[in-house]
Amino acid sequence: MDTNIVIIGAGVVGLAIAQELSKWFDDVYLIEKNTTFGQETSSRNSEVIHSGIYYPKGSLKATICVEGKKLLYDYCLQKQIAHKKIGKLVVSTNASEDTILYSILQQAQNNNVTDAQLLSLDEIKQLEPHINATTALYFPSTGIVDSFSLMKQLENDAINQGVQVLYKKEITAIRKITNGYELTVNENDEQFSFTASIVINAGGLYADKIAAMVGIHDLSYTIHYWKGEYFSVTNGKHKLLNHLIYPTPNPNNTGLGIHATLDINSRLKLGPNALYLNTKILDYSVNKDHLESFYNAAIKFLPFIELHDLQPDQAGVRPKLQKPGDTFRDFIICNETNKGFKNFINLIGIESPGLTSCLAIAKKVKKLIQ
Repeated sequence: MDTNIVIIGAGVVGLAIAQELSKWFDDVYLIEKNTTFGQETSSRNSEVIHSGIYYPKGSLKATICVEGKKLLYDYCLQKQIAHKKIGKLVVSTNASEDTILYSILQQAQNNNVTDAQLLSLDEIKQLEPHINATTALYFPSTGIVDSFSLMKQLENDAINQGVQVLYKKEITAIRKITNGYELTVNENDEQFSFTASIVINAGGLYADKIAAMVGIHDLSYTIHYWKGEYFSVTNGKHKLLNHLIYPTPNPNNTGLGIHATLDINSRLKLGPNALYLNTKILDYSVNKDHLESFYNAAIKFLPFIELHDLQPDQAGVRPKLQKPGDTFRDFIICNETNKGFKNFINLIGIESPGLTSCLAIAKKVKKLIQ
């Protein structure tokens, strides 16, 4: 074999896997079709370190998020990566939302999230005097991270541990061979091939296509593109919030509802919404016509927001396993030995809480190698 391990995709998950595996294995390659790391989903999100409260008990999303949160905070402290344990409030504004709030509290406890606090109106006002809420759940350990600095540090660690990181190289074909795989790469319209014993598919938005290249045609692996837009809140309004503020989610929503997040530089953003991209064409524009719907969603719990405060900010696309109307789908993290592809490890549908979980995902992948 030309090399031992090839990781496809240099988003935050691929970088975390490279950083973890290079502690244990030699000849690790990380291949990315873009000019640098994190150009897609990993750099277009809320940068939130999640608690793991929304996912079904025992699901991979629940367990790996709770584990990943601790690992990520420890890594950020060790490596001096900018982050802040800012805390999150999930707020209720009426009696029907209270019922949803109590179910979230129960789900959090089921998932071993131990820091949940149910707040009264007076307690809410002490933490957030400017918001509108009758009841709230407070999660002090929810935080934010500088995702670029995190990815840069993961890349540096991986390289220092011997990983060969190759940008502007797109995998175009994968063929199973004896004891491994032959991968064909396109670089500047020229093709070359090499072999590897182990292939790890961390291809994000393209992970289902990469799985299909090797011959894994599983309809349950089909990725659906969901766009999420953000609007920034200007005119100094960030000074009126101290925490992340989330509404109670609609049970039928494919996201968590439009929420208010502060980033590491205290910029205040609203978002994301959830727009199904039927054509699967990447579109990172923000539609100004959605401004009013963002305002109407936020004004319920942020009464200080005015329409002219909002400006189009950024958009991201999530690689979800659900199409409209589908129920919960978990992460797929699987060594495909049972399908006849030993040590071809698929990571499919890695969306939120993928950033929070990246280091825990990397440890899981290491355990899957046979």
